[in-house]
Amino acid sequence: MHPSLNSLTLNLALLLWTFAGLIPCVNADVGDPQIRTDHPWYPGELACSTFERLFATEAEQFERATGVRPVTDEQKALAAWFWRNTHYAHGEEGPEDIWGLGFTKGDLRTREYWTGLFAHGFGLCGTTHSQFTAEMEQLLGHGRARGVGVQGHNSFEVWLTGGSYGPGRWALLDHDISTVIYEQDGKRLLSIPEIKADLARLTDRKFSPEKQHGWLVCGLDAGDGCVYREYTTSEYLAGYAGPPPMVHLRRGETLRRFLEPGLEDGKTFVFWGRNYKTAGIPGPERSQTWVNQPEKMFGSRIGTGYKQGQARFANAVYTYKPNFKNGDYREGLIEESGKQLTFEFYTPYVIAATPPNDKPWGIYDPGCRNGLILNGKATCKTSLSVDQGATWKDLGAFRDGMDVTDYVKGHRQYFLRFEASAQELENSEISVRTVCQTAVGILPRLKDNDSAITFAASHRGTLLAGPTKLQAARHIVAGKFDSPAVTLQLASPRGESVTGIYASAHVASGNPPSKDTLYQIDYSVDDGRNWKSLVKDWSYSARGQEPGDFWSQSFCYGSTELSLPSPRSVQVRFRNNGGKKYLRAEATLVYKTPSKDGTRVTFDWNDSAGHHTDSHRFAVDDQSPWQIKTGKDVRTRWVEFAVAE
Repeated sequence: MHPSLNSLTLNLALLLWTFAGLIPCVNADVGDPQIRTDHPWYPGELACSTFERLFATEAEQFERATGVRPVTDEQKALAAWFWRNTHYAHGEEGPEDIWGLGFTKGDLRTREYWTGLFAHGFGLCGTTHSQFTAEMEQLLGHGRARGVGVQGHNSFEVWLTGGSYGPGRWALLDHDISTVIYEQDGKRLLSIPEIKADLARLTDRKFSPEKQHGWLVCGLDAGDGCVYREYTTSEYLAGYAGPPPMVHLRRGETLRRFLEPGLEDGKTFVFWGRNYKTAGIPGPERSQTWVNQPEKMFGSRIGTGYKQGQARFANAVYTYKPNFKNGDYREGLIEESGKQLTFEFYTPYVIAATPPNDKPWGIYDPGCRNGLILNGKATCKTSLSVDQGATWKDLGAFRDGMDVTDYVKGHRQYFLRFEASAQELENSEISVRTVCQTAVGILPRLKDNDSAITFAASHRGTLLAGPTKLQAARHIVAGKFDSPAVTLQLASPRGESVTGIYASAHVASGNPPSKDTLYQIDYSVDDGRNWKSLVKDWSYSARGQEPGDFWSQSFCYGSTELSLPSPRSVQVRFRNNGGKKYLRAEATLVYKTPSKDGTRVTFDWNDSAGHHTDSHRFAVDDQSPWQIKTGKDVRTRWVEFAVAE
């Protein structure tokens, strides 16, 4: 074992295999449950939780609205832009403590694509466009999108080819202010410099509206086009995509997702973003957005309009009641030694908070509540770690109603330790309630006049070394951050087979970025004796017209599936030939779960006939649709997953 890792380390293979030998295998849980409804606009996570699913759903939405199946670069880019406009809003998200400096220092953008889409569903201009580069990377190819600095705004351009674009041209694709602009004959989309050269006419909604093919110029506000007076900075590879969002539920655990703020009583507001306090409801919101009115976007002549609370945050509530009598509790364990039990928690969402005051950023202040609450009759000493076990917060003796939100808010993982044996906790009735913020646009909704629900589970779980610098640092076995090379090592939490790896690095790539620097990510399944390429010779490639300045940083990222025989431990190595420093890096293991249990799915909704709740048990790998009788004016309140033994 590397000398920097002591006996508390829970993540290296040797120690984990030891635990696996001590903990009897429990062949039950639900790995990565997802559903999709037949709602035309908001079918849920199974329609958008991988890029393949997302691109298919974007194409369906685009064709339904426009009558055209997207096949060209331009059409595919517009389909992605259309979908993002109707599922992601402008707003100020709460950051993660990426640098270990608190929530207010360092680069505060949420740059990871799936976190932005699933945990928030909103972000400022630079945030959404940083994330959007990762989608274009998957959709069109390497380096074909960039964030662009303009006047008081961060915009976006995409490199399109074919037809009127020939071998390639930059085109404006601004999600944040819902703007694309065609040339006067309507044959191709224009770049920002081309718009800047004829700004007044081209940003006027009344100028040749027919050339826009149904896409309103400045769809949120008619005056937004003034930002293109300047063209200053390029940001290449400004965001990245980590693992697709996956939930891993254990026996005794439920996940209920509320589509509107307020939780069960309608007045408990738990969020992670700016508190706008709009219309008396705390938390993030957007009054001008196509979210929740997607059918109005294509062909609009007036824009989104203004409605307070047009889009708000949603919540995901995990409730875990481990059974200490029959061994089921071991599904969530990463350590059991003597009188000590350590549980893990990972989520694709972000742990939220009820702030202690009404300040815009009260979530940063001490005294937050409702993010993590422990209940039960135990009396043992309890502690908590948010940095993969590097440090622990002593919570004192367990007591019913312990609210420890301040220690976990803004994170997507934690370890929870009880200083007691399972036998001592048999009658403790411990319950762990974790309340997260999630994006409303990715949640499944029922539709009018009956709904069909499709279920799938990939039987996978994830272990994250990151995204914060402190979480990843726990896994360093060679090199270091702020140097040109670093290696991380991860192992599955209970000795499961590893089936995939996702890795990314935040690099000080220079201004301007060097075309000669090549970036590599390698992995090893035999403790570094042999290496395979995960990302090979990634570089910066200049295309077309460039503004005068560049963001001096960038991301390098990629993933791979592992074939049999699957390992239990993996090393991931980041390096480059230009001496560029890795400011931070992260890696995620995807592992195979036992997944022997079924999943009970419950919907709660209101319609013209009143209030309704209905449930259905999906067996393992059950692909049969579930039909729900719904009436008119359906409003989905919540949807719940529960492990069904």
